[in-house]
Amino acid sequence: MSPSATSLNPASETFDLLLKGGTVVNQDGEGVRDVGVRAGRIAGIGSFHPDQAGEIIDCTGLHILPGVIDTQVHFREPGMEHKEDLESGSRAAVMGGVTAVFEMPNTNPLTISASALEDKLARARGRMHCDFAFFVGGTHDNVKDLPELEMLPGAAGIKVFIGSSTGSLLVADDPGVRAILKVIRRRASFHCEDEPRLEERKHLRVVGDPSSHPVWRDEIAALTATTRLVNLAREVGKRIHVLHITSQEEMEFLRGAKDVATVEVTPHHLTMDDSWYGRLGSLVQMNPPVRAAQHRAAIWRGLSEGVVDVLGSDHAPHTLEEKAKPYPNSPSGMTGVQTLVPMMLDHVNAGRLSLARFVDLSSAGPARIFNIATKGRIAVGYDADFTIVDLKRRQTIRNEWIASKPGWTPYDGVEVTGWPVGTLIRGNKVMWEGELTGPSGGAPVRFMEALEPTRPTRTPTLLERLG
Repeated sequence: MSPSATSLNPASETFDLLLKGGTVVNQDGEGVRDVGVRAGRIAGIGSFHPDQAGEIIDCTGLHILPGVIDTQVHFREPGMEHKEDLESGSRAAVMGGVTAVFEMPNTNPLTISASALEDKLARARGRMHCDFAFFVGGTHDNVKDLPELEMLPGAAGIKVFIGSSTGSLLVADDPGVRAILKVIRRRASFHCEDEPRLEERKHLRVVGDPSSHPVWRDEIAALTATTRLVNLAREVGKRIHVLHITSQEEMEFLRGAKDVATVEVTPHHLTMDDSWYGRLGSLVQMNPPVRAAQHRAAIWRGLSEGVVDVLGSDHAPHTLEEKAKPYPNSPSGMTGVQTLVPMMLDHVNAGRLSLARFVDLSSAGPARIFNIATKGRIAVGYDADFTIVDLKRRQTIRNEWIASKPGWTPYDGVEVTGWPVGTLIRGNKVMWEGELTGPSGGAPVRFMEALEPTRPTRTPTLLERLG
């Protein structure tokens, strides 16, 4: 073989890092392969000699998944840092195997302007352990600015609350939603509960009884808002993303709305039903609510049929003192970013979904529907983001493991099979075996619809490539 041919052999490649001997889950399926990383990107997939890399991570017996992307978290900063902040929330994320998060705009002040977005980005740099993007809230007052705001670096897109919000972040009327849809270009995300119905049913709340929460915020409130939204999206020809589907009625309706709508579900709505209120009370209280078992079954059906596109944790922490207030003064929300991976791996091991489907929901799906650049796959040229898991490990989730500021999870005491062993972000080992292993080096997620111009890369000549 000629020297020029030898130089083209993968055996001649060198890497900064080599993940050795793990079962890689990617577009080719599952198989034992090595993954080579160079300059933060995946540079080779195959079989490589240890001498080809400066650092080796032995992944024998482990599964190497594309980095999990959680597209719905509330990290509470600025304004509510006693519940969570960007550092603590992102620490919880990487401890649970999550490599990137999209954070929501209902902070104080609201993220509804370029200056508020830049403030969050400034707060995130040097403090967040995972990569990040921030949703900009769509309101009646900032409609004219949305086409510019949604294209800013670090913006995950526009988020609209049709219900379950207050002040300017609530856009409960069809003309307001239509005006937002008309001007935006990217896919917008929506919380769908019909505000007029919520107002008229407030009397159904039973003081001290959080199990009345799904009676008040019933499935009709959710279906009404989702139906209105889909009709408006078709009217103006725009793409929408419907967050945290909780009901049989919504899932059946959305089966016929895939021309305009993508669909998110959460691990807690896939895991819990209304029997959990009896054990955990307001710790289960969420908007939209955990409902009866037939709704949970319908969510699983929608997932198995492919109606569901993505998982989001809807991580929304409150302190235990706040959650202990008598219902309905107890706030809605629970921790979730750290438990997303182990809870869903337990569902994988129970046979409720395949590992490939979990990857589609947590990595490939987010990248596809939000047009994320260079994330969501284990493929050459992509960011070296990996969630490394032990599918066979049995572990009990404990409050003491939770890195989120409130320090609690509704899954305290739940034994799961499947556990996140390592979190790697752009080739940096951030978490390994339950310990942070690197500094907080998170960076903004990039989106193909909003890429900033860069200097063209010079194409090497044939002689240069042949050495």
